[in-house]
Amino acid sequence: MAMTTGDPKTAMHITQHTDYALRALIFLGTNEDRLVTIQEIADRFSVSRNHLMKVVSGLIRGGFVEGLRGKGGGLRLARPAATIVVGHVVRHMESGMELVECFGPNCACILDPDCQLKLALSNALAAFLKVLDGVTLVDLLGKSERVILHVLQASALPSR
Repeated sequence: MAMTTGDPKTAMHITQHTDYALRALIFLGTNEDRLVTIQEIADRFSVSRNHLMKVVSGLIRGGFVEGLRGKGGGLRLARPAATIVVGHVVRHMESGMELVECFGPNCACILDPDCQLKLALSNALAAFLKVLDGVTLVDLLGKSERVILHVLQASALPSR
């Protein structure tokens, strides 16, 4: 996770890995009635299947997704969408969550341990995560988004 100010392209953001994890959860949440393959998610979001496999592996380890192997297998949410907290997903998927060097174990900054910047950034990260802790997967499955995804799914079905 990175945090800077000013230019919106460099504002606080999650990694691409976590972004894909959240997209995969949203897709699974809109398809709760069936198993979904990694390839299907990769195709839908134009993401590398290999990269998505690593993402899904992390989601499975975190207990957010369940994978069923074999013919007819696939992925599904491991628990109800209402119990999947976005802040928990972000914490799980972001390794270390170090905004700056001084958050890590190899801090070489001469200002540490009395640096107020470290405190300010730590507070900013806590506020960021607090907001995400108030959001569940259900909140990300807004009615309009669900309708759009179902329309996309229906348009992909062969006509009779």
